[in-house]
Amino acid sequence: MSNASQPLRAGVVGAGVFGGYHAGKYAGDARTEFIGVFDPVRDRARAIARQYGAIAFTSLNAMIEEADIITVASPALFHHDAAHRALAAGRHVLVEKPICATVEEGRELLELARKYGRVLQVGHQERFVFAAMGLFGTLPPARTLSARRMGTPSPRNLDVSVTLDLMIHDIDLVLALAGSAPSKVEADMRAERGGLADHIVTRLEFPGGQVAELESSRVAADRDRVMTIEFEGGAVLDVDFIRKRFENGAGLPLDPGFADAPMAKDSLGASVQNFVSRVLDPAHVSPAADGQAGVLALETALAIDAAAGSLSRM
Repeated sequence: MSNASQPLRAGVVGAGVFGGYHAGKYAGDARTEFIGVFDPVRDRARAIARQYGAIAFTSLNAMIEEADIITVASPALFHHDAAHRALAAGRHVLVEKPICATVEEGRELLELARKYGRVLQVGHQERFVFAAMGLFGTLPPARTLSARRMGTPSPRNLDVSVTLDLMIHDIDLVLALAGSAPSKVEADMRAERGGLADHIVTRLEFPGGQVAELESSRVAADRDRVMTIEFEGGAVLDVDFIRKRFENGAGLPLDPGFADAPMAKDSLGASVQNFVSRVLDPAHVSPAADGQAGVLALETALAIDAAAGSLSRM
């Protein structure tokens, strides 16, 4: 393990698109040294390692042994194994969403993080866009929320439903605003492959009276990611996540120039930087999703899949 005067040694599990992103963020942060990547697909691991002058580890345990912090960016079904090994070895972990494939697995990671006093952060990056806008500031309580997150067909993430792939971003934001788990979940599956939902709609009701209606698809003709929030007092906010702009007719205290803020421009980079800051300073305050928030988002997503009759994983 490095000492306080040396950069944190960072390893990445998974050499796919997101693994490459995380590797680049670590390589570009003076507080960290990107030591290498592990992926069973050796060619992909070697490509990332060559790009940053790092190691393509042949063993996950060997990389964990050399690292101080670990990003888990492998397919969701393998998140638990890698994160469990890293936490059990006393390493800090940033795991991409969803935190795990099952709630039980997620709770195991929470317990390990608590046991060893380690940071467990989940990659719900849209929180940083919310923070740049000012939506975690002093605002009236949200009463209703509707969101549409539509994606075009892609070969990525087909091991999980669209709920765990795309909708989970909006689920996490809704939970952060509501401050609790939903008390009622209704859902309908519009399209599926092999029992896994590709297009799903849901209605969530919360103990505090909040209502959220969400729709997500990964078989849409065009990308579309929008959200409407109605607050107590009647203020309405319309957000376009793709164009990074909003309509704020009620004059809520939000930042109209949020698209230029580093957190909104590069929310994944903001997530990685925040993770490093939390490891170096346990008192660091940020909008990031911790392990508990990651488990709650997973639990809600799985409840939506169950209500729609979708399989949660193969």
